[in-house]
Amino acid sequence: MQLSAIAIDDEPVALSVIRAHAAKVPYLDVRGYYTNAFEAVEHLQREKIDVIFLDIKMPDISGMDFLISLADPPMVVFTTAYSEHAVQSFELDAVDYLLKPFSFARFLKACNKVENLAQLKQRGPAVNTEATYIFVKSGYEQYKILLDDILYLESAGNYVTFVLKDKKLLSRVTMQEALALLPASQFTRIHRSFIVANNKVDKIDRNAVYVGQEMIGIGSAYADAISRIL
Repeated sequence: MQLSAIAIDDEPVALSVIRAHAAKVPYLDVRGYYTNAFEAVEHLQREKIDVIFLDIKMPDISGMDFLISLADPPMVVFTTAYSEHAVQSFELDAVDYLLKPFSFARFLKACNKVENLAQLKQRGPAVNTEATYIFVKSGYEQYKILLDDILYLESAGNYVTFVLKDKKLLSRVTMQEALALLPASQFTRIHRSFIVANNKVDKIDRNAVYVGQEMIGIGSAYADAISRIL
């Protein structure tokens, strides 16, 4: 599948490296290179983009703050010269984290991750609308999970905990990958770190939903999604 992209970095030399690498990836179409993140917003508003290659340290706004500001962000691959932001980047659902200077091989690996996730989203679980379960990998094993047993999902870095009626299951997936496994009509993302099963929500107020005795905060960027539960 063809992937549309933009790249944002305040250093023109860094953008030149991405341009050279991207030219060698046949399924990647980079449609804009920006040294100013605010100019990139205009591009995102007029055209649907699959992935952003996003620098973290920029003078006017950090890449992480820029990502948080987007209501419906595309997939993101962070590019940076600083390794200390890796954990936070995965908490923000980054598909990958490229440490400068990165080789073409490492850039291609990130692109392949993006393509795999895009294909997973495209296929989705709704191919079989009667599906009542999913398989989730935990450690070296694949576990069958009944959809009706799922209460909510909670992310921590590059891991997601599936909280079930009678147990918890930890899987090394991102929230985007977990969301792609679940039927959109039955599950709603209400926070960067939480996905809830719609039919397990017992109460909703201005700032939180309640699944049994568990109170789960509603992220400001996901407030509109609450109407899907209602």
